[in-house]
Amino acid sequence: MLAKNANPAGGGSTRETVIHSALRLFNMGGYDGTSVRAIAADAGVNIALVSYYFGGKQGLLEYLMASFFEGYLNNLEKAELDAEEAGVPPDERLVCVADALIGYQQQSLYLSRFVHREMTLDNQLVRELMASYLMKEKFLLTRLFEKVSPEFKIDPLSADFAILQYRDMIMMPFLQPQFLRKVFYLQPGEPSFRMSYLRYIRKWVKQLVGRPAEKLK
Repeated sequence: MLAKNANPAGGGSTRETVIHSALRLFNMGGYDGTSVRAIAADAGVNIALVSYYFGGKQGLLEYLMASFFEGYLNNLEKAELDAEEAGVPPDERLVCVADALIGYQQQSLYLSRFVHREMTLDNQLVRELMASYLMKEKFLLTRLFEKVSPEFKIDPLSADFAILQYRDMIMMPFLQPQFLRKVFYLQPGEPSFRMSYLRYIRKWVKQLVGRPAEKLK
């Protein structure tokens, strides 16, 4: 998904400054409403550097989207593997994975919001991301849910609906952070939100598998 002429390995702090400026401006004015000139000016670099690092604005977009999903899937796989190796019960692994993914998005609030918003569009890049990263996400989550209950192997449609609810709970706070802050006075970037939200997710998981919820320690 990375642009062929992107150069993500070079540049160090200058490249990171360009990324930070791009994300801030994309979140304020949208991708279409942000020019390469504006990104370069905000980052305090020459316009040519944006092309050098990413091959232009489209290359920068592809890099940001791919970077987010690679990190997201790596966190998902690692959380599941760590929980399994630690002997965590299958239903509790859902909580462990949710914790890891919420934490990942909290660490990259601007990037998470931007990517989730872009994924609501219908374009070639989004279709490519769905065919690669999101299909892998579906595979990983389906495997996770099938270990929780045999019912999900017998009734794949029920598994699909449960996965959609689970996934939406994990992503919603970072798709609409302003809505949570201004209407519900919740701070999705704060550790206290994460802990409270995980308590709710645990209750949801226990109800899903028909077991009483336990308090998070």
